[in-house]
Amino acid sequence: MTGVFSRWRPATVQGQAALLMLGSTSAFALMAIAIRFASATVPTTEVAFFRNFFGLLALLPILLHGGAGIPRTRNLGRYFVRTVVGLGSMLCAFWAIGHLPLSQAISLSYAAPLFATIAAVLWLGEVVRVRRWVAVAAGFVGVLVILRPGVSFSAAMLIPVLGALLAALVAIQMKQLSRIDPPDTIVFYTYLLWVPLSLVPALPQWVWPDPVVWAWLVATGVLGTLGQWLWTRALRLGEVSALQPISFVQLPIVVVFGWWLFGETIDLWTLIGAGIVFGANGYIAHREAVLSRRAASQRPTEAAKPGE
Repeated sequence: MTGVFSRWRPATVQGQAALLMLGSTSAFALMAIAIRFASATVPTTEVAFFRNFFGLLALLPILLHGGAGIPRTRNLGRYFVRTVVGLGSMLCAFWAIGHLPLSQAISLSYAAPLFATIAAVLWLGEVVRVRRWVAVAAGFVGVLVILRPGVSFSAAMLIPVLGALLAALVAIQMKQLSRIDPPDTIVFYTYLLWVPLSLVPALPQWVWPDPVVWAWLVATGVLGTLGQWLWTRALRLGEVSALQPISFVQLPIVVVFGWWLFGETIDLWTLIGAGIVFGANGYIAHREAVLSRRAASQRPTEAAKPGE
């Protein structure tokens, strides 16, 4: 098996990162399909619980591989806040996937990096220049193109937007936690708290799944964990600005499956709006990468200045 995988392994680090990101994007797209099938007979809250429960079971062998043991942390309080906000984002996203056209639900989720840029300014005090603010504004224009207020708008379309806002807050919290804990620790404690927290809203609506639905629920957990694991490894090897365009592959995957399995067609305005949002996100990621490299290159020079 090792020989087979090494044969298909790209020769460059950038190629390996791109392949990992493609695998992550595909896993998340297939997870959306599994959520859609499961949501036909099981409430959204219960789907979220099983996604976390089976996701934790899939994660444990990865974390325990090599005898590393259970990771430790001194920041359980911060993880509790992160998981509560993350659960809200998950419930919004899962509801949208189960009740809106797949292309629309996924397209609106791309608004998360736009909200994250604003949150980084308000929460972390990051400095955002004019060009990135223009990109954020353009991204929200794309969101409005998808929503089309006054034409085909419905209040239900705001649920994935709320999910994207909460996902942006999670991203900021993840950025803070990554400064004090390694990635595997963050993922483990997130799942460990998600399982009991997501069980609370699921119990009042509990429905015992049919045998086929059990398979879809297991798939949501395994695919979600696989997608996150591949995503963290991809970002470790490559830059966000180079990898983010690959995440857009998720949209054509869900569009094809939505047409094939559910008879859905993508609306032209949704496609145009998604393209605008994605372009804005790509530019924001590019600028952040450029500024990060510039700051890293200037740091040794500044440290060498006399009297500082």
